[in-house]
Amino acid sequence: MKSFLNLRSKHDVPSKAELKHLRVKQLEFNSRRAFLTQSGGLAGAAFLASVLPKQAIAAGQQLDFSRPFSEPLAPLPPQYPAKAKRVIHMHMVGAPSQLELFDYKPVLEKYNGQDTPQSMLEGKQFAFITGTPKLLGPQFPFKQHGECGAWVSDRMPHLAKHVDDICFVKSMKTNQFNHAPAQVLAHTGSPLSGKPSMGSWVTYGLGTMNQNLPGFVSLLSGSNAPDGGKQLWGSGFLPSVYQGVQCRSHGDPVLYLSNPENVPRSLRRRVLDAISNINQQTYDTFGDPETLTRISQYEMAYRMQIEATDAFDIQKESKATLENYGCILGQASFANNCLVARRLAERGVRYIQLFDYGWDSHGSGKNGSLHHGFVDLCKGSDQPMAALLADLKQRGLLEDTLVIWGGEFGRTPMLENRGGQDAPFAGRDHHPDAYTMWMAGAGIKGGYTHGETDEIGYEIVKDKVEIPDLHATILYQLGFNHYDLNYRFQGLNQRLTGLEEAHIVSQILS
Repeated sequence: MKSFLNLRSKHDVPSKAELKHLRVKQLEFNSRRAFLTQSGGLAGAAFLASVLPKQAIAAGQQLDFSRPFSEPLAPLPPQYPAKAKRVIHMHMVGAPSQLELFDYKPVLEKYNGQDTPQSMLEGKQFAFITGTPKLLGPQFPFKQHGECGAWVSDRMPHLAKHVDDICFVKSMKTNQFNHAPAQVLAHTGSPLSGKPSMGSWVTYGLGTMNQNLPGFVSLLSGSNAPDGGKQLWGSGFLPSVYQGVQCRSHGDPVLYLSNPENVPRSLRRRVLDAISNINQQTYDTFGDPETLTRISQYEMAYRMQIEATDAFDIQKESKATLENYGCILGQASFANNCLVARRLAERGVRYIQLFDYGWDSHGSGKNGSLHHGFVDLCKGSDQPMAALLADLKQRGLLEDTLVIWGGEFGRTPMLENRGGQDAPFAGRDHHPDAYTMWMAGAGIKGGYTHGETDEIGYEIVKDKVEIPDLHATILYQLGFNHYDLNYRFQGLNQRLTGLEEAHIVSQILS
């Protein structure tokens, strides 16, 4: 508009046509500016109107998780009355086949050895299957057990006696089909590194009931550590005092926990006091909370020298108890870890994690086949799991101990054909779309089966449960709305369930 006027002499008078043109341009300019200004405000208002209610729900109550600097693991009350006081989480590393254990599919047995229909393969992504694999029926016989009539294979005869205390969730689904990211997702709520594990969240929210033991313990058995590594019990962006402590079920629970030879406990105390004074001065100067974590961990190790050694000493159990669990003294085993888990649970440890490695039954070798390695793993876990449930129940601990069993995903109803060739032994590929977990105790509905897969165990047809749903349900039993158990990091209130929509699976709660 200014450029238009500058074309004229200052002595010229605009014509009526020019004045009209200028007036139209001014109205258009003002209208655009007004529209953009007002519409921006309206759009912003509309956005806030749609988002704020969700944020209000997401924010919920602002819970106070602060503690004295010297007591970072001090117990805190849950948000509301909880059914579970502690968790024992058993992860079968490698993903056990649900089709050989709990999800009985007689129709799949009927089609055993036939080519898989192309309609089942189109658009699907597998870890190793290529071309057209053959369907593989269940490799072991199934029977119904208990008053609930749950189907369990003959690989779990001891656990089958406890089905009326167990809730089977047969409609689990994950979005990862490789081991490491699937394990990280199962324990941290995200397949990406850097997030706190579920045990860390629980310990951060509730603390621990015994200040002489870690609030969060991880026990490993099998030939290797989990593919996901230590982040499965890591604290991520939470203060490191809430990370899990990897312990052993034989020898010193933690390496170098005992004093060196000829070093009395009184001398260790003097050394720790000196180190603590230096660390306290460092904290007063720089204010780094990790310095306080270091102080508390030194003190925890000192207290653990007495109580942890006692808690992990399964030799103090009766011969009958050791036989019930199938323990072998002096050896690292899943059976020993199950007994240690019970001893830790009754001593007030908040979150106890058991990893048993070796369940990746592809059929590419004897140890990784359903008829050999899988059988051995079932034999080594069936009896101790049953003994743990019976022991907890007999001691009155199952009422407030949440017991969880599962893997990172399931197995396909097809025989693996890596490189287009049938596996030399019976085995199955990774299957994220349908698998089984089970839970017991702490307000979980026993003798109940939730969810259902199709007639060959390939797709979920009823009551799908995803990882965020499982996590939200576990936190609910521990007394938390999963939105409200959060930690401020990178400008957001971070939580275990992340940004995913999560639903409490109320059907499995008693």
